[in-house]
Amino acid sequence: MSLLDTSTWDGKIFLDGWRAGRGGAADALEPATGQALGSYGVATAEDVAEAAEKAAVAQRAWAATSPEDRAAVLRRAGDLWHEHAEEVEDWIMRESGAIKPKAQLETHIAANECYEASALPSHPAGQVLATNDDRWSFARRKPVGVVSVIAPFNFPLILSIRAVAPALALGNAVLLKPDPRTAVCGGVALARVFEEAGLPAGLFAVLPGGAEVGAAVVEVPQVQVVAFTGSTAAGRAVGEAAARNLKKVHLELGGNNALVVLPGADVAKAASAGAFASFLHQGQICMTTGRHVVHESLYDAYVTALAEKAENLPVGDPISGTVALGPIIDEKQLKRIDGIVQDAVLHGARLAAGGSNDGPFYQPTVLADVATDNPAWTQEIFGPVAPVVPYATLDEAVELVNDNEYGLSVGILGDVGTAMTLADRIESGKVHINEQTVMDEANAPFGGVKSSGNGSRIGGAEANIDAFTEVQWLTVRPEIADYPY
Repeated sequence: MSLLDTSTWDGKIFLDGWRAGRGGAADALEPATGQALGSYGVATAEDVAEAAEKAAVAQRAWAATSPEDRAAVLRRAGDLWHEHAEEVEDWIMRESGAIKPKAQLETHIAANECYEASALPSHPAGQVLATNDDRWSFARRKPVGVVSVIAPFNFPLILSIRAVAPALALGNAVLLKPDPRTAVCGGVALARVFEEAGLPAGLFAVLPGGAEVGAAVVEVPQVQVVAFTGSTAAGRAVGEAAARNLKKVHLELGGNNALVVLPGADVAKAASAGAFASFLHQGQICMTTGRHVVHESLYDAYVTALAEKAENLPVGDPISGTVALGPIIDEKQLKRIDGIVQDAVLHGARLAAGGSNDGPFYQPTVLADVATDNPAWTQEIFGPVAPVVPYATLDEAVELVNDNEYGLSVGILGDVGTAMTLADRIESGKVHINEQTVMDEANAPFGGVKSSGNGSRIGGAEANIDAFTEVQWLTVRPEIADYPY
């Protein structure tokens, strides 16, 4: 049986079942070819308001559902990602421009996110507190109610399900706004999986749309928590709107991540790690390595090895099955990437590899001798570009890593003792020693500092429970207390 048979959802949104969105319909486009793959429904602010009202009603019954029954829905959802992996992966490849291994990673992690979430309903829900009075005192965790999830295009399935699954498991309802560029693999697919898994009607809505819908899912009064993944600029706007409306907000934003290569490191292995970190999914990942900080003793050899990797990575349509990099998501992003690269060269950077495109396919690019005040070094490029800068001392390496507005992920390659010393001085939400910067596991806390977000808000039981529940103080006396009035 097909999970994503278009006859079920073509031209529709998921709001208490499949129905037409008030915003009409839009084509799901394949970035590699520009052709339409189908159509999805477009929501409006009015749809969001209706979905929020229905979600608030459905949530009360769902929160009262036994932990065993909620867990069963999440386990079934995990099984469905495995059962329909090939079909979902095909959509991820076509709609987001991913190569097959990246699409397989998404369905694998989606299943794991659901399995991890299935343990949350039976997790201890509070604490017994000490008290000076003749009573019992408890701090108990309760669902927040309705959660909005806003997800981007680059890892459309993972970056949706990692918030949707734990929020549902903990007794909440969810409104999901996927990026319109990946509305099917990042939205429709989730709706179909949870529909087939037996999630009660009204609890989960998928509402593709533009800025109007994004604002609405933050501002509707029923929503108490917003989980946003996307650019820092958009995240600031979401954070401001949430603050005005007194809502909790979890922001996982951009990154300009550094990979530090220590003296004595294996250059071949380091270049392999660096190529993977900068070129996977065309560099369109918040954890992509955007800055290669290499000891001066290895600098020339590293640039040569990294450029050789770049020159030998095939680029093209992922459906062909023979490429390492697919298309850039759209023309606007393609022009931005090339503009930053050409500006860097104009201002003295050396183009060691790449720097050109064939239609939507941008060649993996290595920039050497980049000025540290150039946008190619200071900004998140979100493309397959690897700027490389040398350093002489560890103090200089620390300064190069930390002298950036972002703080999401850092990799350190080489001697472990030196790396540990360096790690203690790094401003980053995640540090990986002898691994590159792109990493995620369902049971590990994920998040960044500085302009990369407001901390580790997703991943693992502790972070997820903190993200999607509120603490209530509850006291119980054996009989009515005496008061002086």
